[in-house]
Amino acid sequence: MYRALLILLLLVPLRLGAQDMADHVIAPYALGDRLNDQGVHGLLNSGGGEAGFLFETGPLAPLPGFSGQPINMLVMLDLEGRFIDVRLLAHNEPIFVSGLGEAPLRAFLSQYRGHAITEPLVVGNPYGAGQGGDLVWLDGVTKATASVRIAHESILAATLAVARERMQGISAGPPPRPDPDHAESLNLDALLDQGIARRLSVTNAEVEAAFAGTRWSGADPEGAGDPQGLFLDLLAVDIGPPAIARAVLSPETLAEVQAQSRVAPDDEFILLLDRGRHGLVGPDFVRNTAPDLLGATQDGLPLALRDADILAELHPDLADWQDAARMVLRLDRRLGFDPTREWQLTVRAERQHGMFQPEIGHADLTLPMILPQRFFLTPEGPAPRPAWLEAAHARRADLAVLIAALALLLAGLARQSRLAGHRHYGAIRLGWLAFVIGFIGFWGQGQLSIVTPLAVLRGLMQGGGLAVLLYDPFSLVIWAVTLAGLVLWGRGLFCGWLCPYGAMQEFAHHAGRRLGLPDWRPAPSLGRALLWTGPAALAGLVLTAILVPAHLETTAEIEPFKTAITTHFARPWPYILWAGGWLVLSMVWFKGFCRSLCPLGALLRAGDILRLRRWIPRRAECGIPCQLCRVRCRYDAIAPKGQVRYGECFQCLDCVTIHDDPRQCVPLILAARARRRAA
Repeated sequence: MYRALLILLLLVPLRLGAQDMADHVIAPYALGDRLNDQGVHGLLNSGGGEAGFLFETGPLAPLPGFSGQPINMLVMLDLEGRFIDVRLLAHNEPIFVSGLGEAPLRAFLSQYRGHAITEPLVVGNPYGAGQGGDLVWLDGVTKATASVRIAHESILAATLAVARERMQGISAGPPPRPDPDHAESLNLDALLDQGIARRLSVTNAEVEAAFAGTRWSGADPEGAGDPQGLFLDLLAVDIGPPAIARAVLSPETLAEVQAQSRVAPDDEFILLLDRGRHGLVGPDFVRNTAPDLLGATQDGLPLALRDADILAELHPDLADWQDAARMVLRLDRRLGFDPTREWQLTVRAERQHGMFQPEIGHADLTLPMILPQRFFLTPEGPAPRPAWLEAAHARRADLAVLIAALALLLAGLARQSRLAGHRHYGAIRLGWLAFVIGFIGFWGQGQLSIVTPLAVLRGLMQGGGLAVLLYDPFSLVIWAVTLAGLVLWGRGLFCGWLCPYGAMQEFAHHAGRRLGLPDWRPAPSLGRALLWTGPAALAGLVLTAILVPAHLETTAEIEPFKTAITTHFARPWPYILWAGGWLVLSMVWFKGFCRSLCPLGALLRAGDILRLRRWIPRRAECGIPCQLCRVRCRYDAIAPKGQVRYGECFQCLDCVTIHDDPRQCVPLILAARARRRAA
């Protein structure tokens, strides 16, 4: 208990908060939502779409270094499993603290960029990297080999944990555990007959054949002198289940393995014995680190293999193997390893070519491994929710507030005359717009964007589904209400009541009035011309999505929404200038972006064909002769003859307020005056 508490206390200062993680994200990426309780965050691209994952290695793979503390690093991983960046966050490795300094370690981490987790990454000699098979050599740090390898193992273990959970759809449920009560009488012959123990025998001639046609052919004089001699005679036994371990280990080693299992109950131990020339590890191997000549994979992804630092003594019945080279490895079941499904143990045969800075070549010798289910207990985990339902569940509180607020808004708009006639209507509207900016925009990230319809268009063109829309339930609810609003009222529901950036422009215009700035209204001819800039922008984006989709994210920056709402203006200055400039312009030109260049507004304006009714009340005198509503309409959405242009109406209800107010509506004033004369 005290040991666990000490480790926890040591780990606390190594963890980053969400804002600190955001500060480490490199452009053009941005920090997305937190995906689990281990600090894994989504990574967004410049268009706000899913681009990968961001996580610390400390919480996911707390492998202790020489200081006893993990080396904590920040990993940016794209959706293809390729490293975008790896950065050092915190460590206490003595060699880097008081010896070499951090620069060599940071230089080592920079080598991961551009490589993928599916590549065989090896820390070692980089000579011949382009000619030594498919190995990817990472140049280690002289005098700090062990620390660098621990860092390497931490990166791979944490990355594989994320990859298995997020990229392959593999359930992150409870892994199977060895059944301590399973009793079975076994010996080596029974283990081999049932496939529980696996043996791989390779002669020198077979290894030479693997190198045939390469520059390393014939580079093994010892093997050439004894072609039928054993290069590798490997016996591999998974000793995680006690019933198997008792059949191959001495009582003392069995007790040691069981003691380690109590300390690390998620470790699966693998016993390796070799009677050939290979010897399992190279001369530079450091105990308690990843073996340099051994590897493992499952489901096409590498497994984090590590030396268990156990000097195994064998059961007396294994008399023929007493002189074999022996090693006990461990695999962490929490990182996705399942011993009841087939996995592959790989032994690498290496050769050198040349005397000075020799080039390294290798051939992989693979042994499939699997254990029967009867040796394990499989905990029954809860059935996983569909991803879209999980997304909705994660935001259930936000969705509840949003749905309640939208219900209140729709109820008010259904009684538009009563709402518009309320004596505090102006304060009610501004209060709602503040809620839209704060909760729907900044908090909920519910700013709708033209990027979503364009993504739907591309998905339909490419034969993809629309299920991706379900992964953002907050915005999906707003989209649903917006589409319903098109049928009931036209574009005004979203543009006038639900757009956070539109609300910011409206507040900017009120600020301009308080500051005494001019209220510029373009001439009717200019105003009509500016209305066409939105459809032109929309057409350009549609053509880009069809013809050059790779440039869509760049051209979509015509919308300032992401800069103002999604990133809170935390972007390079050209984006800030564009988004902030429209807000400044709105101080003198009421909602200028909404009424001109907005491509989403243009799309909603085209959707006016779905509107079923003319919901704004009109009188015969409206327009002929009364022009009050037209003059007061800041959107210029009322024609000179009094007709409402619903495609340009933002549903501010100012004209409804005038229409129902006997103190403002000119026809009502004249009718009241006539009644008084008649009386």
